[in-house]
Amino acid sequence: MLSRVADTIYWLARYLERSQAMLQVLRINYIASQDEQAFEGWKPLLYTYGDLTEEEVTATAADTALVLGHLIFDRENAVSVYNNIVQGRENARAVQDHITKEVWLSLNDYYHVIRQDEVARQVQVEDPVSGIDFLIKQGLLFAGTVQHTMPRDEGYVFLSMGKFLERALQTTDIMRLKREAFSPATEPHQSASALRYLLYALFGYELYTKTYKGVITPENVLEMLVYDEDFPHSLAYSLAQLVRYCERLRDDSLPESYDHLHFLIGKAKNNVAYSSLTAIDGPALEQFLKQTRGELLDIAAALNTYYFGNS
Repeated sequence: MLSRVADTIYWLARYLERSQAMLQVLRINYIASQDEQAFEGWKPLLYTYGDLTEEEVTATAADTALVLGHLIFDRENAVSVYNNIVQGRENARAVQDHITKEVWLSLNDYYHVIRQDEVARQVQVEDPVSGIDFLIKQGLLFAGTVQHTMPRDEGYVFLSMGKFLERALQTTDIMRLKREAFSPATEPHQSASALRYLLYALFGYELYTKTYKGVITPENVLEMLVYDEDFPHSLAYSLAQLVRYCERLRDDSLPESYDHLHFLIGKAKNNVAYSSLTAIDGPALEQFLKQTRGELLDIAAALNTYYFGNS
């Protein structure tokens, strides 16, 4: 496969995975803003997913409709959900010979949905949760279409690597956004609420309640989000998938390129697996998340250099 094609497919997956993560975080943050007196506000998300100045962030954060509009629909915000979908669609258009017709149609439908004024009006004015749910379902339709129609060839390998690399990055970022949930200084009832919203933000609340029957504790939440290889949004799961798909590249790679990439992924996976985190040690958790994020970016850089031919 041409490096240009592999790069395009890889980024297609990253854009779509990023969109899903953003939408879910925004959905849960909106629910928290309606239910919780101690709501942390919109500034952390505006700093993470927006491109506003300090003054613009302060002005926008006071108006939920403006926040949702900027982060989801704003065509001037380069990292909005809208622009992620546009970029994903452009990538899909460029590699139509390497994806199925059904995958292209699914993504094209998503693009036309997010451009509709009535969808923006529902999210910003009428019923934000239902509007965001509608967009999330479009992303799930895309993911299901990929699973059911794409051949398990080299293109699928790069698609999967983009997906799981972005998912791991989003898990670390969302845990850092919600790190106050693990702080011993947080009141117990506030900590439980924050941990519940964190689980919802990573699509993990239902699995948590089935696995850990009882109250939500920081230690159990940390165990699930970092180490549980059966939870699709845990760091351990995403890194295990990266190892799996990397190993499928062995026969079609230059030995030195494959060895370097495989080493970086294995290093990140082992650093997660053999870490000994405790929820009460906030500085150590923050350092772990920063280190893990750095290692994931090193993997992305290696793919960029050794497989996509970019400096």
